[in-house]
Amino acid sequence: MITAYISYQNIRFFSKLITDYVGENKKLRPFYYNFPSLLEFKKQIEEKALDFTEEKRHILVSSLKEQYAEVKTTPKVLKNIELLSKSNTFTITTGHQLSLFTGHLYFIFKIISVINTAKQLAEKYPDKHFVPVYWMATEDHDFEEINHFHFNNRTICWNSDQTGATGNFATDTLEAVFQTFDKAIGLGKNANTLRTLFQDSYLKNKDLASATRYLVNALFEAYGVVVIDGNDKALKRQFIPYISDDLLHSVAHTEVTKSIKALQTVNSSYPVQVNPREVNMFYLTEGGRHRLVRTPDGFEVHGTDIRFSEEEILEELRTYPERFSPNVILRPLYQEVILPNLAYIGGGGEIAYWLELKGFFNREKVPFPILMLRNSAMLISQRQAEKLQKLQLSVEDLFLKPEDLKNKKVRLLSEFPIDFTPEKELLHRQFEHLYELAKHTDVTFENAVKAQEVKQLKGLDKLEKRLLKAQKRKFAEELEQTIFLQNELFPNGALQERFANFTDFYLMKGEELIPELIKDFNPFDFRFVVIQ
Repeated sequence: MITAYISYQNIRFFSKLITDYVGENKKLRPFYYNFPSLLEFKKQIEEKALDFTEEKRHILVSSLKEQYAEVKTTPKVLKNIELLSKSNTFTITTGHQLSLFTGHLYFIFKIISVINTAKQLAEKYPDKHFVPVYWMATEDHDFEEINHFHFNNRTICWNSDQTGATGNFATDTLEAVFQTFDKAIGLGKNANTLRTLFQDSYLKNKDLASATRYLVNALFEAYGVVVIDGNDKALKRQFIPYISDDLLHSVAHTEVTKSIKALQTVNSSYPVQVNPREVNMFYLTEGGRHRLVRTPDGFEVHGTDIRFSEEEILEELRTYPERFSPNVILRPLYQEVILPNLAYIGGGGEIAYWLELKGFFNREKVPFPILMLRNSAMLISQRQAEKLQKLQLSVEDLFLKPEDLKNKKVRLLSEFPIDFTPEKELLHRQFEHLYELAKHTDVTFENAVKAQEVKQLKGLDKLEKRLLKAQKRKFAEELEQTIFLQNELFPNGALQERFANFTDFYLMKGEELIPELIKDFNPFDFRFVVIQ
C-alpha cells in the first residue's frame, strides 16, 4: 500500500540532470527523441517498425531459443519469445549486472518497471505486443560490484579469484556462500523458499550467467519476462559494422564528446556520467576482458601481448565477433541494433549516460529509445510506520540530512521557539535610528555602526546555536530514536533501494511481495513512493 508520494525534485539523492529530465526541462529536449508518455510511444513504434527487419527478428528468436534450451519456464515466456518473430512485437528493456541474489533492491524495481510498462502499452495499443526484457550484463568484469548482497544488516559475500567476463564465472565455490546465508536466514516457509531459490539458482547452474537467468526467470516468469544474454556470436555478428566503425573512425568518441559539451553548456552542474574512449571495445580472452587500444601500427589488447594491424583486427572481427565486447558507450547501441526495442528503463546514473548518446545514435542511423526512469521506492514496515507517527514526523522529514532532521525535531519538541528572527528584526529596527544619525556625521561613524550591527547579529546567531545545542541535550533520547529510525530506512546514509536486498522483505511478505510491488508501481508516474 502506497502511503506517500514524494517529488524527485524534493529528494537530495537525485541529480539536477534527472530532476530536469523528468520535469521536462525544455533545454534537455535536444538530448532525447520521445518523452516517456503513453502517447509518444506511437511515434516510437512507427519508427522502430520501419527499422527492425524480419531477418533480425529471426536471428533474435533463434538465439533466445538456444539460450533457453535448458531452462524450464512458463508458456507465457515461451510465447513472448515466439512473438518476437512478428513485426508487431516490440520490447521494453532494462539491464543490470549479474548481482549476487539480485544485489540491491532496485534490481527488482527495474524489472517490475519493464513489466508494468509493457502491460500499460498493451492496453493502449491492443494491436501490438510488448515483451518485457531483462538484459544480463554478462560481459561486465567488475566482480567487486556484484559479489555481495546485504541481508539483515550483514554482508553475504562471494570471494573468488576468477577474472574476465562475470557471466562465465564458475559457481562451484558458492556452496560456502549458501552455508553462510542458510545460517543467517532463520526458519519458516518464506525462509525455506529463499533457501531453495538460492540453491536452485547458484548450486545447480554451472556459471553465473545461467544462475542469474534461472533466478530472474524463477522470480518473474509468471509475467513473461524474457532474459537475454548479449554475449552471443549470432547476435554480435549483426553488430560487426558498428564495431568496425568504432575501431576505424572513432565515431562514438567524436559524437559523445560533442554531446557532453552541449550538456555542460545547458548546466555546468550536470554530471559527466561516462567519458568516451577513442576505441570503445573490449577484447575477451580466456579469463580476461581487456581494453582495445589504438596504436601507431594498429591495435593492442591492453595489458597483454596481443597486437593487431588494422587489417588483422577486421579479419578477427569477421571470424570471431564474440571476442569483441562493447563498453558502456557502445553497449546501448548494440542493444538497440539487436532488439525491436522501444524504451530503456534505468536508474538516474543510466539515464544520465544515455542522454549523452542521441547524437551518436543519429550518426549511426539507429532509432534512439525512449528513456524511462525506473520506479523508485522505500518499503516501510507497520512497526516503522507506527514509530514515525509516534515521533510526530512525516516520512518526507526522514529524507533530510541527519543534522537537519535533528534540528527540525528539536524545534518540534521545544516548549518555546528556537528562532531568534524576531530579535534580529528588532535589532535591525534599533539600528535604523543609528543609520539615520550616521547620515549627518562622517563615514567612519557609519562604518562603526555597520560593524556593531554585524557583531550583534553574529552574537544572536551564536546564542541561537547554543540554545539549540542545549535543547538537543535535553531531548537526546527522542533524537536518538529519530536517527535510529532514519538509519533503518536509509542504511549507510543511502536510499534503502541502493543497499537492502529483496530477501529482508520477502521474509515478511513472502510470495505476495512482487505482486504487491507490481500493483503499487506506475512507470509513468515520475514520483518516489513510500510503500507499507
